[in-house]
Amino acid sequence: MTINIPTFCLSSIGPWLTLTVTAIVVLLLDALSPKGRKAYFPQLSLLGLAVAAVQTVRLWGRTGDDFARMVYLDNFAFFFYLVLILGAALTVLISRQYLEDYGKNLGEYYALILFATLGMMLMVAGAHLIMIFLGLEIMSIAIYVLAGLFREDLRSNEAAIKYLVLGAFSSAFLLFGMAMLYGASGGTLYLNDLAHRLVETAALTKPLTLLGLALLLVGFGFKVASVPFHMWTPDVYEGAPTSVTAFMAVGVKAAAFAAFARIMFLVFPAFLPQWNMLLWVLAVATMTLGNVVAIAQSNIKRMLAYSSIAHAGYLLVGLIAANQLGGVSLLYYLLAYTLMNVGAFGVVILVGRKKDSYLNINDYAGLGAQHPALAAAMAIFMFALAGMPGTVGFIGKFYIFSAAIQAGYLWLVLIGVMNSLISVFYYLRITVIMYMRPAEADLGAIAFTPSMNAALVLTAAATIWFGIFPGLIYNLALNSMKAFPGL
Repeated sequence: MTINIPTFCLSSIGPWLTLTVTAIVVLLLDALSPKGRKAYFPQLSLLGLAVAAVQTVRLWGRTGDDFARMVYLDNFAFFFYLVLILGAALTVLISRQYLEDYGKNLGEYYALILFATLGMMLMVAGAHLIMIFLGLEIMSIAIYVLAGLFREDLRSNEAAIKYLVLGAFSSAFLLFGMAMLYGASGGTLYLNDLAHRLVETAALTKPLTLLGLALLLVGFGFKVASVPFHMWTPDVYEGAPTSVTAFMAVGVKAAAFAAFARIMFLVFPAFLPQWNMLLWVLAVATMTLGNVVAIAQSNIKRMLAYSSIAHAGYLLVGLIAANQLGGVSLLYYLLAYTLMNVGAFGVVILVGRKKDSYLNINDYAGLGAQHPALAAAMAIFMFALAGMPGTVGFIGKFYIFSAAIQAGYLWLVLIGVMNSLISVFYYLRITVIMYMRPAEADLGAIAFTPSMNAALVLTAAATIWFGIFPGLIYNLALNSMKAFPGL
């Protein structure tokens, strides 16, 4: 019997290998280090992420696939590699002091961040539906554990259980959808092959294909937190450790939208009328519910959770446009959302103090007088999330709505703009409370660690810089969309 071993190049998955090795080394050192000598885990994690970023930059420009056609090598995947690495690095920077306040200097925390990032990378580069599912499960299992990291905290336990149960449901929907597509296509799960076979057999298997497509939409709807699959988001975001919430908000959303977009653009272009109208309805419902319910929130983590739901609605508009600018706007917006959202959660960690004591929106009263630099950073992030001109959030929304207009979805754009106006109320409310209301409690001195300072300065500066000079990110995103010549 002859065994054919396919040729492969390990450099194609260099970032994956680096993160895997770094995570394993962190776990080993955690087990072997004496108690109290574990302060170097954040630095080691950042080193691994930096090496992975360098490897990704060196891969930039490569095209094709590898590992028996299971992995795509294209700038679309590499762009998201960089976004995910940035999100993970910022999370590590804002985590150290937060974990120490809880007495949780745990090596496994950083290892789980790295493993989750690895799973996200598998999702964005998967050329086979099973590869995408494998990445999804690696990511999800790590996030389940991170959400329940504070075992003595009932809210953290509740968040982990809710996310686990509903995450298992969403994974089941995705897997059943993949099974339907396998049957409809005559036995393949490669994305490139699925596109051709589903068109060739459309007359015989169209109902089965549409069922598979519907199940995929449900599964990804859970992961991106679109209505009506959003019910887990507020409770999980509120109960999970704040640094984990920041990572979930940016990393999970970026990876899910990357895989979602690749499947929609590659596999289902022939079924555009069927899935476009469905996503149109979901986008409107997601934007509207997220923004309207966010107004009523008094807990800032819940407010940011509903804000995250609303932003998922805006991102769905980029998918609905299904053109080159729509794809570019999706990539740009996800990078923008990473910067402004992690920065906002960094401020929440500092104001919340030890064990999240101050999470009510009214606790921000007088922050502008007591801690002007921190209040200025929070104002920048709130302006960006609201889409104010001069910030990266404005440019992201401008690109997304321009793509929808280009595709002829004028009513969708009008609804999106109206929702953006609604969001201005609850974002600016934070700014008004910080600067125009007297302090209800003396927050006292806030410990600004070097890593937290670096995260806030980097995110605030990038939020303004790329809002004024968006060309670099736009050109990288435009180059990344060459992976979809049909758009």
